[in-house]
Amino acid sequence: MNSTLPAVVSARISPRGGLDVLSRMEVQRLRDASTGGLHDLLRRCALAVLTSGSESDDPRAAMERYPNFDIQVMQQDRGIKLELTDAPATAFVDGRIIHGVAELLFSVVRDIAYVATDIEGSDAFDLDSSDGITAAVFEILRNARVLRPDVEPNMVVCWGGHSIKRHEYEYTKLVGYQLGLRGLDICTGCGPGAMKGPMKGATIAHAKQRRYHNFYIGITEPGIIAAESPNPIVNHLVIMPDIEKRLEAFVRLGHGIIVFPGGVGTAEEILYLLGILLHPKNRDLPFPMILTGPRESAAYFEQIDQFLQLTLGEAAAQRYRIIVDDPAEVARQMARGMEQVRLHRLENKDAFFFNWSLQVPLSFQQPFVPSHENMARLHLHRDVPVHDLAADLRRAFSGIVAGNVKEEGMRAIEQHGPFRIDGEPAIMRALDALLRAFVAQGRMKMSGDYHPCYQVVASP
Repeated sequence: MNSTLPAVVSARISPRGGLDVLSRMEVQRLRDASTGGLHDLLRRCALAVLTSGSESDDPRAAMERYPNFDIQVMQQDRGIKLELTDAPATAFVDGRIIHGVAELLFSVVRDIAYVATDIEGSDAFDLDSSDGITAAVFEILRNARVLRPDVEPNMVVCWGGHSIKRHEYEYTKLVGYQLGLRGLDICTGCGPGAMKGPMKGATIAHAKQRRYHNFYIGITEPGIIAAESPNPIVNHLVIMPDIEKRLEAFVRLGHGIIVFPGGVGTAEEILYLLGILLHPKNRDLPFPMILTGPRESAAYFEQIDQFLQLTLGEAAAQRYRIIVDDPAEVARQMARGMEQVRLHRLENKDAFFFNWSLQVPLSFQQPFVPSHENMARLHLHRDVPVHDLAADLRRAFSGIVAGNVKEEGMRAIEQHGPFRIDGEPAIMRALDALLRAFVAQGRMKMSGDYHPCYQVVASP
């Protein structure tokens, strides 16, 4: 036997985390390995859960390491079981799967089956309309049982990089600890780095406060989960169909957002949220947004702030606060912001568990395919409403993320060369400077050497 091969385990496991039954059609589709079937998607997402803690950002790495891994959904008289073949042994203890890993595995099955049959495979939702997309986001979150009607606003969404520096990661834990002391729950993108740190800090604080039934929600999507496996603290995993629905889930479910240092993906999230908050219909809607990091990361936020003020103007700067090296103050400001959210929801008779009042334009909801043609079609000029400019800036960053992290994006760059991004000279110079700073600071963690996936082409 080759001693370099990773240890594997085959097992059959029973439902955990609330999923007990599936219809025959759902089981059939999950077992379908043909083109258009769900088995390949299930296999990739399941392997990501089973390899939680992987250091690689290459979505192809896990499949190469465990080429014989397979998962099958078995329909039985008393419900379903999952049959795992050649699964990573690290997900097991003495031959038994770790309880939390099993829960997340069944979350994967639940969401893939539900989205395919009840959302995308149903006529119940008009996914070409804004209201229809929001309704679909609501139903996916409700099916995942993360909407809590009996809890006042306390859900803090934390964004930031998955490959941040050690001192930045330690800072996220300190902020999470302060949030936990104040009884706040955490929602992140479910991966490592700034997505894990706040949860880790909050678990200690929640334990010290003897607070039970805590929510550590991880929201991801199929193109990201393989590169950013769920961290072990996540106890509620939700897989949205695409990036746009994932982002909408964050802002509908969360009551405030904290942004830690990150790279292009974090910049995309900032632009998404600011673009929505700058929409005229959201002008008076309270939504606390704090950018924070340790003292050593101050320059990072200065660069972000300068870019946002240059491109989106002073109105954008009014919607966020920058707090450097003060975890307790971050938590205090977030708790105060939660109270404003609570009062506004009561006054407007809006739900605590889902932000129905927030206006999310269709341009922010429609999936953006970062093809070379679509990237070249972006209109990055200040002659449009500020929220529209934010939408196209976000798409530009989305394409850059795809070209560096996602398998299909990496393949497109390999075949057709770098994306060409066009726009107003001042904006493009600022964008180029920001991206180069990210590269210089090592804020795009790659499996190999970094090769830029974009080419800035400024209009004359």
